[in-house]
Amino acid sequence: MGACCSDAAGGNYSGGHADNNYMNGDSEVSNIIPSLSGSRGLPSYVQLQLSASNLRVNDCSQKADSMVVAYVKKKDGSWEEIGRTEVVANSLDPVWVTNVERTYSFEENQQLMFRVYHVDFKFSGTPTENLPLSEQVLLGEVECLLAEVITTRQPLTKEIQKPKEQSETDGNSQHLGTLVIKVQETVHSKSLVEIGFHCSELDNKELFSKSDPFLKVSRFTGYGNPLQVYQTEVKANNIHPTWRPMKATLQHLCSGDMDRPLKIECYDFNSSGKHDIVGSVQLSLKELQEMAETCNDVELKRVLDGKVGGKLCVQSFTINTYNTFLDYIFDGYELSFMVGVDFTASNGNPLQQDSLHYIDPSGKLNVYQNVIQAFADIISVYDTSKQFYAWGFGGRPIDGPVSHCFALNGKVATAAEVTGIPGIMHAYSQALRHVALAGPTLFAPVINMAASIASEYLSQEKKRYFVLLIITDGVITDSGPSITALVKASTLPLSVFIVGVGGADFSEMEILDSEKHGMVTPDGQLAVRDIVHFVAMRGDLLNAAALSKALLAELPRQFLAYMDLKSIAPQQNHML
Repeated sequence: MGACCSDAAGGNYSGGHADNNYMNGDSEVSNIIPSLSGSRGLPSYVQLQLSASNLRVNDCSQKADSMVVAYVKKKDGSWEEIGRTEVVANSLDPVWVTNVERTYSFEENQQLMFRVYHVDFKFSGTPTENLPLSEQVLLGEVECLLAEVITTRQPLTKEIQKPKEQSETDGNSQHLGTLVIKVQETVHSKSLVEIGFHCSELDNKELFSKSDPFLKVSRFTGYGNPLQVYQTEVKANNIHPTWRPMKATLQHLCSGDMDRPLKIECYDFNSSGKHDIVGSVQLSLKELQEMAETCNDVELKRVLDGKVGGKLCVQSFTINTYNTFLDYIFDGYELSFMVGVDFTASNGNPLQQDSLHYIDPSGKLNVYQNVIQAFADIISVYDTSKQFYAWGFGGRPIDGPVSHCFALNGKVATAAEVTGIPGIMHAYSQALRHVALAGPTLFAPVINMAASIASEYLSQEKKRYFVLLIITDGVITDSGPSITALVKASTLPLSVFIVGVGGADFSEMEILDSEKHGMVTPDGQLAVRDIVHFVAMRGDLLNAAALSKALLAELPRQFLAYMDLKSIAPQQNHML
């Protein structure tokens, strides 16, 4: 090893600008996972702690030797096992020590099932993972959403129910006990690791210029195979490169085990996608930390011939905890759903089957209902009040002029609240009976109304963040006022998601996507943060559930940006 901390020659940080040409090719380098580029794009990891009380075994005088098996529902409706507790012997009020760990993503509704088993005495001493469930006594089960556990302000208590297969044959509704589920976020998913890598004396793989190196960082799976977890940018024409610091959570890199080895590989970029290996090394996070402290470097060697291809050093290494989306939810913050529906004439006559607003007598949802359902299914779990604002725009209510912000429930726009998802659907279908489709398509009035309501919740004590969904079949005609409204709303606890439905050309709507283009008013005022995202319901996003998942993945990042802007920190700590 040699000293490297002061050796930064040729490794000046370029901010990636010099490397853009390399990032446009069809190569592994262009496929860097976007969520790894920031400190808050990664999912959280939670642990579910389980206990039960008053378990009932078939023989009421018998105490249970019980364990819990946890499942998650897959897309096809089947259940996949995700974990088992240990067996707690001779107790009707067991507290299990082994937790069930899950990856939490806000944009997904994870349906969980917990089955409580009484383990036959003949299997005493058998590891739980080897227990044949078909030979144990199934005492009962509990189903719930992971989000339901997370949003409960105290441990979630559920009555244990008879398994469905038993309920069909036995209508007896005896008390089977209760299951208590407590959730905590692992500290490893809140710990952000930031590492500054530098290489020196790299082999030059080019004939007429210098190499274009980049690093790959991989962890090893349980089967010993490397799994890539990070990739740097390419440093063009540079054999002494310094890359932008790597940022990833401790959970993502090593599941919290600082001694777990990582594979670090240095490659010379080729536009063909066939990159040349310069050299590699295996180091744990603990060893990388020591390298930063001692200013030592290590050799990068090629596996095939053992030749040294250069030196790697760690210029900086930090681990810091940060506030996550779950910290705020655990602290009592809630999300309020709002929706604005396009009532312009281009949607077609609601009485005709080809209309986007056609209400099918069979109960089949139209495209507007599908999008509302998909978004509200996710967001509504985070609102205990279940009071949602529902507006229309571009329509002409009975005996009135065209309105660009009217309440679907027929009241004044400021009193547009309805109860639950059924309330939205009922108000929407009733509005189609009493509102004539008109135009034009203006967003600003609805955005301003939502912003006015959100402005009443600036106080940290109110702990509420608003999510406005706008569904439209056409391009807006008030882009200037809409952008001004969005820029002003960027200081408020509000996010806006816009979904384009139908066959219109939505290319002009891209100006509303502040993440892609920034957000500037006609007079030059800048948005202080990204609050809006537009997506057309096309291609892979033709399914409403897939579309809502893609859009709502943005929400935690926007939520945290608001908390940073207002310097609001959660008050409670829910870490393991």
